Amino acid sequence: MEPRELVELREITMENFRECIRTDVAEHQRGFVASNMYSLAEAKADGVSIPLAIYANGAMVGFTMYNFDSASSVGCIDRLMVAAEHQRHGYGRAAMLQVIGRLRNTEGCVKIRTSFKPSNAVADALYESLGFRRTGEVDEGETVVVLEVPADQ
Repeated sequence: MEPRELVELREITMENFRECIRTDVAEHQRGFVASNMYSLAEAKADGVSIPLAIYANGAMVGFTMYNFDSASSVGCIDRLMVAAEHQRHGYGRAAMLQVIGRLRNTEGCVKIRTSFKPSNAVADALYESLGFRRTGEVDEGETVVVLEVPADQ
């Protein structure tokens, strides 16, 4: 089976909350993404972000968070992290494809935006391979990329 078939996005609940906040990237990657605890707090505070645990084969392997701004018609993928011990299995790509699918199916969504630290070559390559293109914009030191959503979606 392909990783995307094994990946499931699940709501963060009291049953998986502690595991989610313990799930972390490798030490050298910590500057690339906010901690899951920070992301969950941000989602609670902003009231619009959707935080989700990434599961593969029944085990939590990562975290993602996204939102949709109907005023601008833009979906935003704010977070993607795969735990250090689960990297290089295609789970990040599979999770991204699912989040992109959710946003494409959101009425009015015309583009999807995300960003990454310029030194994060893995994220850069992943987003480019998924069709994201650089905007030339830098947001809080991160390179901004967008994916256009065809009108017939």
